[in-house]
Amino acid sequence: MLKENFNDLQIFLVVARERSFTKAAGKLGVSQSALSHAIKALEARLNLRLLTRTTRSVAPTEAGERIIACLEPRIADLEQELEILVQLNGTASGNIRISAGEHAVRSFLWPRLKPFLQDYPGINVELLVDNGFVDIVEGRLDAGVRLGESVEKDMIAVKIGPDMRMVVVGSPDYFAQNPVPQTPHDLQHHRCINMRLPTAGGLYHWEFEKDGKPLRVRVEGQLTINLLSERIDAARSGFGLACVPEDTVRAQIKAGELIQVLDEWCPSFPGYYLYYPSRKQHPPAFALLIEALRY
Repeated sequence: MLKENFNDLQIFLVVARERSFTKAAGKLGVSQSALSHAIKALEARLNLRLLTRTTRSVAPTEAGERIIACLEPRIADLEQELEILVQLNGTASGNIRISAGEHAVRSFLWPRLKPFLQDYPGINVELLVDNGFVDIVEGRLDAGVRLGESVEKDMIAVKIGPDMRMVVVGSPDYFAQNPVPQTPHDLQHHRCINMRLPTAGGLYHWEFEKDGKPLRVRVEGQLTINLLSERIDAARSGFGLACVPEDTVRAQIKAGELIQVLDEWCPSFPGYYLYYPSRKQHPPAFALLIEALRY
């Protein structure tokens, strides 16, 4: 039934939008009589009156309004998908602005962006690296990247990386002079490398969990550094313990340059998500980016 009605449904949408057979005929490049015949044939097949006609105006009936409400978003989605497919040959263009933290950019975003930008030289991407929680709507950004637990409920979120884990590490030299902590509470007797959260303004409380019970510990030490790579280097240099994403120190742990502690207190949690305000009205360039980043 849909196959034989599809063309006439499209004609009906144009007439309903224009509220005029004359204007619709001009837009579609056909005669008014052809449009009138198509609408009458559609109404007959559906056994529904779709338009109310007077000498001065044309307006959709209640049934017509329901069909419009159902059809318009689906046709818009179809048109967008067709536009994306047309542009899959590398001719897509546009500007995209994204806010993300340092670790997200280095570990997940930039490695995926490199081949994407090579495939689509007409797409320009601006990365704003910020470890704070940026309001992407106020900042006129297209999207942001945050950990899943931090994405606001009114945002659309697309997973772009695996689940993550924060781990506590220190150097062999540090542990040659200090005992291995057995619980997070023991960290109060250790030198730790802190990080200040830009948005909250305070120092990051290290987060742990065991048997489903969360625990947040405030630590102290000689150093406070916001840059992740420098915190890792400080830990390797013996300045204290660091709490960092596991993927960033896996190689150093395997090589014996860092020692991991409190392993049973460090559970995994949802990883990074690309988030944005709305499902609708995405330019093809942004839709292509979503698919390139999707995990």
